[in-house]
Amino acid sequence: MSEVVKLESHDIVGIVTVDSPPVNALSAAVRGGILECVKAAVADPKIKAIVLTCAGRTFIAGADITEFGKPPKPPALNDVLSTIENSPKPVIAAIHGTALGGGLEVALACHYRVATKEAKLGLPEVKLGLLPGAGGTQRLPRAVGPELAVKMIVGGDPIGAAEAHKAGLIEEIVEGPAAGGEAFARKLVAEGRPLRKLRDDDSKLAAAKADRSIFTNAVAALTKKARGLEAPFAAADAVGYAIDLPFDEGLRKERQDFLRLLTSDQSKAQRHAFFAEREAAKIAGVPEGTKSRPVAQVAIIGAGTMGGGIAMSFANAGVPVTLVETGEEQLKRGLGIMQKNWEATAARGGIPADAPAKRMALITGVVGLENVKDADLVIEAVFETMAVKKEVFGKLDQFAKLGAVLATNTSYLNIDEIAKQTSRPQDVLGMHFFSPANVMKLCEIVRAEKTAPDALVTAVSIARKIAKVPVVVGVCDGFVGNRMLAQRGKQAEKLLFEGALPQQVDAVVTKFGMPMGPFAMGDLAGLDIGWRSRKDRGIKSEIADALCEAGRFGQKTGKGYYKYEAGSRAPLPDPEVEKLIDETLARLGRKKRAVSDEEILERMMYPMINEGAKILAEGIAARPSDIDVVWLYGYGWPIYRGGPMYWADTVGLKHIADRLAVYAKETNDPSLEPAPLLKKLADEGRSFASLAAESKAA
Repeated sequence: MSEVVKLESHDIVGIVTVDSPPVNALSAAVRGGILECVKAAVADPKIKAIVLTCAGRTFIAGADITEFGKPPKPPALNDVLSTIENSPKPVIAAIHGTALGGGLEVALACHYRVATKEAKLGLPEVKLGLLPGAGGTQRLPRAVGPELAVKMIVGGDPIGAAEAHKAGLIEEIVEGPAAGGEAFARKLVAEGRPLRKLRDDDSKLAAAKADRSIFTNAVAALTKKARGLEAPFAAADAVGYAIDLPFDEGLRKERQDFLRLLTSDQSKAQRHAFFAEREAAKIAGVPEGTKSRPVAQVAIIGAGTMGGGIAMSFANAGVPVTLVETGEEQLKRGLGIMQKNWEATAARGGIPADAPAKRMALITGVVGLENVKDADLVIEAVFETMAVKKEVFGKLDQFAKLGAVLATNTSYLNIDEIAKQTSRPQDVLGMHFFSPANVMKLCEIVRAEKTAPDALVTAVSIARKIAKVPVVVGVCDGFVGNRMLAQRGKQAEKLLFEGALPQQVDAVVTKFGMPMGPFAMGDLAGLDIGWRSRKDRGIKSEIADALCEAGRFGQKTGKGYYKYEAGSRAPLPDPEVEKLIDETLARLGRKKRAVSDEEILERMMYPMINEGAKILAEGIAARPSDIDVVWLYGYGWPIYRGGPMYWADTVGLKHIADRLAVYAKETNDPSLEPAPLLKKLADEGRSFASLAAESKAA
């Protein structure tokens, strides 16, 4: 018998238990063990019913994705499932924890399913650029109807046991999986209930067969946000096969589509993103076994846009927060905005109706920095100037308790300088949240020169607790994301001086898959911020300055690089801007030329890749994949392109280095010269991924 799956006979009930930590993934050994044990239970005349369950913290949580891209090992999952489905004795899946992907497909092949009340069931393959490949798209619509099946397969989000029970996906909610499954099996045998094979039961498809709009409306709602992605549409087609085709034909077409997606560039990129996020959780240079400091109380300084958004993130995760402001009025305004945001989400059905009140109750608004005295973690989110930050940290030294982690939410400033204001630089680090902080998932955790390992581990674990994706980075101007973004901004500005228009540049960037182009983004943030900063530093930017001098500050004034109709955020090209650009170029004696979309794309993306290479060479990011995670979760990089460093490898580093050298010469811009690391990798015919492989081997 298998080492990871065992069969026990409890007189008339055979209990098949999968025990393959940590998540009982469907490796070849698990598949083989299930097949062997089910066959043995079928062959045993004393056994009248079979319960399939799992040891540890979860039911089968999915396929073993480390097997993807490798030659398949027998038995194939579909062979295991047809053995279960064709068993002459009832097979009951007893689920706890999560039954996801292949795990739920195994459960769907069983004749009955029971689950504990906290169990979650889902088919999230779409998030890896795939669709369920072992009958999930054919059996689930027959179990719950096409509408919920579309939601689960095309949307990829799991459902809880209560919803699964209501929809008929599970028969009963039980206390413990093995005992509950066994009791249910005995009841089945006593009642002599016939086997229910989902493959033969089309009753829940009847309504959609008669009125296809039931299915198409569900698909339209779920694919609205799937711009540029292949898998959600392929998954929707596959659910359609269940409505239109006999089961075996639908199964065959589902398999074809699964194999096509498996080898697609998009799925490879999405799987890279999946692994990159997990890699980012590993902190380089921290002694093994370093424990997090306990965090029972959190204080946030500043109730403005960032501070309020950060406070909401903690309250969303059920963590109480003390929100500190300098005056009652600012505090009242900040709390009011948070209340309004939650109420708007509740009105849209995004959170339960009672959630705003519950979450507001977790936030205690106070005036005065002395109120941080009991906090284990203090996050400063005040105005983005060094003088203000230094002043706050100087005072924190006086009020914060010893051992508290002191974090700054700065997006650019030197944290080593900020840490020097305290007598405890070992407790100081950056927690750079992204706006809006209650929505965006990234948190750049900035390790300063003297940050203690346990302070770093604390920041990473608390970020995960509030559902953020933490990436540890080093101190430099702009850290990883904003430092790379600055290179794109510089080129976007230069392109206007050469003849491109804001709408042409933005169209190229959004066509690539980014949510916004640089000029629409500038309008959203407010052009006056950069203008004030330039004036402080004595820097000129002729076109941007001219816009600001004309009172065009972006969306807030209804005019920036674009014009905005009253109440609308949609950017509309404005002939006045074109005229203003032409006048500026004429005044500077610059000639316009036609700039191709290809050049725009290369000059938007390649300088960022170049900066990424410098970031890696300086050790500001530990891995190329960490840079990818920053861009995927902080800047809306399209997941189907895997992140900038991954994408650079698909384009080819030699091509990128060559083009950068050409642009450096053509535009007389030495900052575009290929970085030494990029040049070295290009000359050696290597990729950024080879660096990660090297460091793992070391």
